[in-house]
Amino acid sequence: QVQLAESGGGLVEAGDSLELSCEASGRPSSVGAMAWFRQNSGKEREFVASISWSGGNTWLGDSAKGRFAISKDSDKNTMYLQMNHLKTIDTDVYYCTAGAGGITATPSAFDYWGQGTQVTVST
Repeated sequence: QVQLAESGGGLVEAGDSLELSCEASGRPSSVGAMAWFRQNSGKEREFVASISWSGGNTWLGDSAKGRFAISKDSDKNTMYLQMNHLKTIDTDVYYCTAGAGGITATPSAFDYWGQGTQVTVST
């Protein structure tokens, strides 16, 4: 069993930056890849970014390219999402996920999901 705890969300203005964190506990050694998804009421789940835990390879969704960066600190069992040049369309609940497989953008490949952290971007 793996538990995921997101933090770092908040209310910011357009153009600002935020860094989200996700700490894994329980059995983090079973994790092959982690990812960020975002979803809110009335919206479809959207892939943001993914990272392989052993090799550090990354995969950015279209919404993240050029603005966001995903990284990890293996010693701290923590994944990060640095978000720059935030836009109002970035407003969502951001979820940390983890799975035993390799890097992917498919939600069903991730067995563990955090509670989510709210990001709100105002004009």
